[in-house]
Amino acid sequence: MGTLFTIWSLLKSYVLMLWTIRFCQYYVLLGVWVQMEEIVLETKDAVDWSYRSEGVVNLVLAYTGSSPTFLGKVMRTKKMRNTGNENGDRSGNGLTTQEKLIWGDIKDLVSCQNKEIAEYLFVKHVMKPLLGHKYVNAGIPLPVEKEFLESVKTIVTSQRHSWRANAASVDTNRSFALLLDDLTIFSHGQIEDHKPCLTVEIKPKCGFLSSSSFIAGENVIKKSISRFEMYQVLKLRENQISQISEYNPLDLFSGSKDRIHKAIKALYSTPQNSLQVFLNGSLVFGGFRGGICKTTPKLELAFEHKLKDFFKTEDDSGVRANTFIELVTETVYASGALDQLLDVQKLDKYNIEGAIHAYYDLVDKPCKACQELESSKLSNQFGSMHSIPQDEKVNILKDFLISSTATDCSVMISFRPIETGLSKSSSHGNIHLESTKQEFEYKVHFIDLDMRPLKRMEAYHESDKKITKTYLEMLKKKKGDQPRRF
Repeated sequence: MGTLFTIWSLLKSYVLMLWTIRFCQYYVLLGVWVQMEEIVLETKDAVDWSYRSEGVVNLVLAYTGSSPTFLGKVMRTKKMRNTGNENGDRSGNGLTTQEKLIWGDIKDLVSCQNKEIAEYLFVKHVMKPLLGHKYVNAGIPLPVEKEFLESVKTIVTSQRHSWRANAASVDTNRSFALLLDDLTIFSHGQIEDHKPCLTVEIKPKCGFLSSSSFIAGENVIKKSISRFEMYQVLKLRENQISQISEYNPLDLFSGSKDRIHKAIKALYSTPQNSLQVFLNGSLVFGGFRGGICKTTPKLELAFEHKLKDFFKTEDDSGVRANTFIELVTETVYASGALDQLLDVQKLDKYNIEGAIHAYYDLVDKPCKACQELESSKLSNQFGSMHSIPQDEKVNILKDFLISSTATDCSVMISFRPIETGLSKSSSHGNIHLESTKQEFEYKVHFIDLDMRPLKRMEAYHESDKKITKTYLEMLKKKKGDQPRRF
């Protein structure tokens, strides 16, 4: 009897301990949120933030001040087109009625009335569980004053590429920015023990070919050629690039070390806006500015020089660049992170040609996709799509939007050399590079996991049609240019 009582007492203590841990964890997280809410960045704080990089919709600032709260952090803030068509709203707006149906199982997200907070909650509750907690840092929303953003806008304008500055600027109407860990360093705001940190940022794009039965017969090319490859033809025609990239996402996601090596080598050779490299937080290669279509001998020589203290190699031309490609290849292959990303991309089983029909039904509009089809092509499959229950249409659109986020995200891989034989961090991966007899610690993160607005579905559909049409026209012209045989 005494033994049973002892066991019961221990069990109660264990359960109480678990609840206490969960309770404390909740209040630790709550405490961080409250602490951040109490900090509001003002005009005087703008001088402590400098330009790091930017994408289509976001601009990233690195902290250069001395406050312990922000050491080792970057801030991501929204941009606004200079045409003024996409003004922000400081009072914020939540999800649309249809979006609330799509994300209805996430109460925090549905009830949120601020766009920036909604996007943070999307990453936290949707993308982080899907991609893996160790690969995603949701960040912390940080209140900012309009005057702070206006000062930042003034400071960074001269640091940005002119075509970026002409197209869009800092959206000063936002009430929150996102505070994130600086993934280009390992330690808290410093280069630990003077060890260099090399960070690679890759935009992998879509890593699979759709087999959807909703792809029209005339568009069957989409089942054998990657979207990235087809899009290159349109970009070339519209003078967005000066030459076609050698990169193929299907190689990067293949799981074959040889094909991954081929993909990384192609990204290095023709980086365009798909690759950039940081050394100790400073950009040393690429830039996502669309200006580096091909790596010239001059660029390669400069990059080689930057890597001289990172790799233990001879000074022979091209050796360090090849070692860099080898390191990234080995890490992508060993980490398995892209397998996780590919699984999330593959949530889209209908392709935009199928999902667009579900969209028009959900927003209660006449289906333009059906109107564009000849009556003879309105097969039973499209009729069946319009007749399925609404909850199935909601799931189709939900999976498509999540897949779109996973397709357009970036992956960041950071490296630092470690001494052979020393104890290794359990939170980071490790790679041995045989060519240089070096060991490296690495970490992998997915970034730019923004929630896609439902209203963008029509734009996705139009873009898909344009990309496919342009590629087919190129093939037809190529075939017509071939000399006839008699």
